[in-house]
Amino acid sequence: MQLFLSKASLFFNPRTIFSSLTTMATSTSISLSSKPRLKGIVFDMDGTLTVPVIDFQAMYRAVLGHDEYLAVKSKNPSGIDILHHIESWSPDKQHRAYEVIADYEKQGLDRLQIMPGAAELCSFLDSRNIRRGLITRNVKDAVDLFHERFGVKFSPALSREYRPYKPDPAPLLHICSTWEVQSNEVMMIGDSLKDDVACGKQAGAFTCLLDETGRYDAPEYANVQHKPDYKVSSLVEVQSLLERDFELTS
Repeated sequence: MQLFLSKASLFFNPRTIFSSLTTMATSTSISLSSKPRLKGIVFDMDGTLTVPVIDFQAMYRAVLGHDEYLAVKSKNPSGIDILHHIESWSPDKQHRAYEVIADYEKQGLDRLQIMPGAAELCSFLDSRNIRRGLITRNVKDAVDLFHERFGVKFSPALSREYRPYKPDPAPLLHICSTWEVQSNEVMMIGDSLKDDVACGKQAGAFTCLLDETGRYDAPEYANVQHKPDYKVSSLVEVQSLLERDFELTS
């Protein structure tokens, strides 16, 4: 009987209960306040790492013709996927379309400038040992020129030659596999809802939309399928966002 009372007394000891509750509360607090880990960032190139100089709307009109351009644009409020659109064309028609696209891209290369804040953001990521990758729908020559001209390297750096290209999640998942990280430990940063955000969301990554002019605040983008986790108006804003919301780890 004495033994039973002793056990009961121990079991209902207020100090023991208080200690257990305190431990549970502390553990819950730590769990609730913990930040997601971020091990890598994948960037778009044109309009994200580089100042936008290609007039994409003019390029689309040149490829599609005025009437078809208006028809396709009305059906795709988040933007025209010109590469996907021309895939069903005849080989000769595709060839002519790619020549027009290549001409616009070459004009862009002649005026290539690094985006303000890009070099500083890359230096910050390097200081935290955060990996840097790149996915672009531009050609490999453009990526090579970017690396050479600005001395900032991204690896892997996947260009249009890698298929399927954005917005398919395959290139982002390939980079995650190469890095041996999970997609929810990576962020995709880009200036396109239809390409960059869609690619990132479908892969299961965090996404950040670079919207310098606020154009994505327009009503036609209110009901798009894939919405970003974050939106910034400059790459300068990204560092504070990362430090505030993520545990940065290699």
